[in-house]
Amino acid sequence: MEHIFAPWRSKWVEAVKKPEEKECALCQNIASGSDEEALVVARGDHVVVMLNLYPYVSGHLMIVPKSHVPIFDDLGEAEKLELWSFTERSINVLGNVYEPDGMNMGANLGQAGGAGIPSHLHIHVMPRYGGDTGFITSIGELRVISEDLQTTRLKIANAFENLNSQHS
Repeated sequence: MEHIFAPWRSKWVEAVKKPEEKECALCQNIASGSDEEALVVARGDHVVVMLNLYPYVSGHLMIVPKSHVPIFDDLGEAEKLELWSFTERSINVLGNVYEPDGMNMGANLGQAGGAGIPSHLHIHVMPRYGGDTGFITSIGELRVISEDLQTTRLKIANAFENLNSQHS
């Protein structure tokens, strides 16, 4: 078995617990008056879908409850239902826009799973491609993103609008 070492990752893993941020970045984006600046692509009554500011791949979405809560149990039933509904819509939109070979989906829960925002539950959905197996991230401390965030935001926001108009 071959091993690839990425010692630069240890800084993240070994970091001392950061104090709770004064103002949640996700809450700031939810409250933003500009969906373009906040990278928001869709809004519901209880959730917001936005691009990840530091994406793994073009189209990396986050489905975020408007309630600032760390775990699913803290959401009401209507919030849970809409969270999963928008997760499903996000998968459909990404499939239509990017035609990926597959998708990754995961929830950030708690300090170790929170990727810097442990106090605000959110779900990630991102397209994945069979040929996207390069080692540049591991050995080069680099991610290659194929399009700028505003282009991605516009494509995905338009696809959400089209999806909503089909269901109206």
